[in-house]
Amino acid sequence: MPHADGHEPPAEDSPPGYAARFAALRASLVPLPDKPDETVASTLAALWCLAADRPLSASSAREAVLPPLNQTALRHLDDLIERRLRGEPLAHLTGWERFYGLELMTSAGALVPRRETELLARVGIEATQETLRTRGAAIVADACTGCGNVALAIASTTPQARVFGADLSASSVELAESNARQLGLSDRVTFSVGDLLTPFEELAGSIDVLVCNPPYISSAKVGDMAAEISEHEPNLAFDGGPFGVSLLMRLIAEAPPLLADGAVIAFEVGAGQGPSTVRRLERNDRFVDAAGIADDEGVVRVVRARLAGK
Repeated sequence: MPHADGHEPPAEDSPPGYAARFAALRASLVPLPDKPDETVASTLAALWCLAADRPLSASSAREAVLPPLNQTALRHLDDLIERRLRGEPLAHLTGWERFYGLELMTSAGALVPRRETELLARVGIEATQETLRTRGAAIVADACTGCGNVALAIASTTPQARVFGADLSASSVELAESNARQLGLSDRVTFSVGDLLTPFEELAGSIDVLVCNPPYISSAKVGDMAAEISEHEPNLAFDGGPFGVSLLMRLIAEAPPLLADGAVIAFEVGAGQGPSTVRRLERNDRFVDAAGIADDEGVVRVVRARLAGK
């Protein structure tokens, strides 16, 4: 059997029924740019595996060998394809998404992890590793943790760090805790429910690295988003208020008392928000070394700064 890579496999090597469904899906599916792993081939592979009672993320399904399906499973597959074409997110159907090499459970109660947010995870990991080299220990806090993807990526790559995550959504925190358990990271990551930085108040003055992927879409633009996002993913996770920066401004204002001397703060921003956010931090005497980190297209998607000496 062929591996389900990014190309249509030769018809003679495909499981029966694959080629026709690939052609139909290719004619109707419009993959979103913020989910680059979800090609037509990986989408069909993930739904194929789900119909075979093997739920996998799109990334894992792309690497899988697709089994033959009986007629009952093929009818289930056709139903899954129809649900996907009606806008139901693939990760909600399969219940899985890959992020920074980790296979994470997903649900409708939390934002589906995006590839673009791996840049924030990388910045957080680098800051945590730098702290470990200089201080021998590190406390990391992840606000707006969602399903726990950034917190768990940091914990999985820096086992010496102690990581805390928090979210206003109780269902997101429950999902994050489930992900920590299935990854074997529960002993090093603690999740709490609460508004933005409130759950970290007991860590005041000791946080070495603070990361956050806050909602940053302006309220007026939410209606212009793809229905797959606006109608299926939680509004709380992407509506950033009238100008899209409400929580970004709160982070900058509320973070200093919680941070250790010289601590790093890093957060994801929307396309176009980076330069102005860097300038805002440069004018704030509580922070130094403000900088924007660009993605592969040269767009600043993460802003990083360090707390000035107390």
